[in-house]
Amino acid sequence: MRPYALTLLLLCLALLLSAAIGSVFIPPADLWAALSGQDAGGAFHTILWDIRLPRTLLIALVGAALAGSGAAYQGLFRNPLADPYLIGVASGAGLGAVLAMSVRWPYDFWGLLAVPLAAFGAGLLTVTLVYTFAQSGGSVPTTNLILSGVAVSSFATALTSFLMLRSSGEMRRALGWLLGGVSLGGWNAVWALIPFLLVGLTTLILNSHALNLLQFGDEQAAQLGLNTRRAKLMIIVAASLVTAAAVSFAGIIGFVGLIVPHITRFWWGADYRRVLPLSILGGAAILLLADVLSRIIIAPQELPLGIVTALAGAPFFVWVLRRAKIGGLW
Repeated sequence: MRPYALTLLLLCLALLLSAAIGSVFIPPADLWAALSGQDAGGAFHTILWDIRLPRTLLIALVGAALAGSGAAYQGLFRNPLADPYLIGVASGAGLGAVLAMSVRWPYDFWGLLAVPLAAFGAGLLTVTLVYTFAQSGGSVPTTNLILSGVAVSSFATALTSFLMLRSSGEMRRALGWLLGGVSLGGWNAVWALIPFLLVGLTTLILNSHALNLLQFGDEQAAQLGLNTRRAKLMIIVAASLVTAAAVSFAGIIGFVGLIVPHITRFWWGADYRRVLPLSILGGAAILLLADVLSRIIIAPQELPLGIVTALAGAPFFVWVLRRAKIGGLW
């Protein structure tokens, strides 16, 4: 229970910091009063429940989704450098978001949801195309998936760049979305995200034993009784679902899905029955801490969340690459 206790402690600390720190700092006593309802109707109560808590929970859910799907992809491809965007979810979602931004939508409920809905649909469509192209003789080799993902991602990225150049009026908004951050506030985004994450992450955890078997290779996993095609399909669908849902509301936030699973394996071992749940909890905590940094680095302005994770994640990526080259844990 020790790893779970430590990870939950980190998550609770990150939740408290995220709820307290912002353009208006909420002291601990006032934070407790607002959380417990003792300050109902007060300024801190309004800030916490209408602005700060929805954002905090949304960031935590996004971090959990990215880290969980990143762990699943690293296990599926048996590669520590794999991340949630490996087979094109981010590129497809970016294209869908920029397409939606190029249309003037009314400021009603569906108009405000146009960008996340377009990003979500385009991300899932991209993964479907990648999976279809990767099929070969009734099987789906992981190498084919990666190559198909690279090809489709490149095409989607090129279209996105073209649209951004043609729509100069939406360039700043599109760039802000691509750099990552909370695109919609309020509780509606939280409630919309929860069902996708509940289904997707639960499916990944239930397939953690299959991920353990896949570490031996497809042939040996099949000899051990695993239906590798079915297992791969379920893992890809579940991981892509949660990634597309996270990206649709928070833009493209890199490195979380790469860093957190690797740290989890480094400290607690490579058993995916432990790696997946710990990555989910750790991803929520790490992204919350990154979000706190994004609020204070250039306060009172906010730095895009994707920039913060990239600044922290790029050196770590180089370290992982060097460990992979010399044998390391893989």
